[in-house]
Amino acid sequence: MKVHYLEIVSVDVESVIRAYEDTYKVRFGETDELLGGAKTCRLPDGCMVGVREPLRETETPVVRPYWLVDDIEQAVQSAQSNGAEIALPPLEIPGKGKFAIYILGSIEHGLWQV
Repeated sequence: MKVHYLEIVSVDVESVIRAYEDTYKVRFGETDELLGGAKTCRLPDGCMVGVREPLRETETPVVRPYWLVDDIEQAVQSAQSNGAEIALPPLEIPGKGKFAIYILGSIEHGLWQV
């Protein structure tokens, strides 16, 4: 298992970014509109971390790992057969791959295929 993208939704993006930059000595870039306006940084292992504000009034703060998969359709089907609720079916982000979100055990999980 490998995390491809770690998405952090926060009502205080700048404080989260400042703490990560100070603690882990990383630097976040400008906002990426294709990732919901997240400010991102790439870690040495290739994983990307993005911090963004909620996209809608009903979205609550969350830390959501997106696991790298070879076949997102199969991975979504497998998650669903194991009791997951599919919150967002596979969608393509131009130039970044496909992602999906599912909920299992009251926790949001993501899948990502590049």
